Amino acid sequence: MQQLSVINTISVPAGMEQQAEQVRQQYVDYFSAQAGFVSSTLYKSITRQNDDSMQYVNIVVWASYEHFAAVVSKGFANSDGENNDGMRVLGSGFPAPIVVSPGQYHVIASNGL
Repeated sequence: MQQLSVINTISVPAGMEQQAEQVRQQYVDYFSAQAGFVSSTLYKSITRQNDDSMQYVNIVVWASYEHFAAVVSKGFANSDGENNDGMRVLGSGFPAPIVVSPGQYHVIASNGL
């Protein structure tokens, strides 16, 4: 099985950074208790956007696509993104006007030490 990286970009209006970081931590707490969770890393831009919003990148690594899909399961099929545990997944748990743009990726090349 190949690991899956879920890479979310998150656009957070000024003044909502702490709330966004708290919601993200709730996700990490939930995901880390699930089978197949490997890690989560949160990046925060060092500069603000023209509209004063802050950009984040959150990378969650799963042991496989199957592990990821088992956790988000039902969340693919409903507008609230709610999974079988009642958790709002796929970025749906962030309050508006925070915007989450999720994507799922496999590593095809890795360079470095």
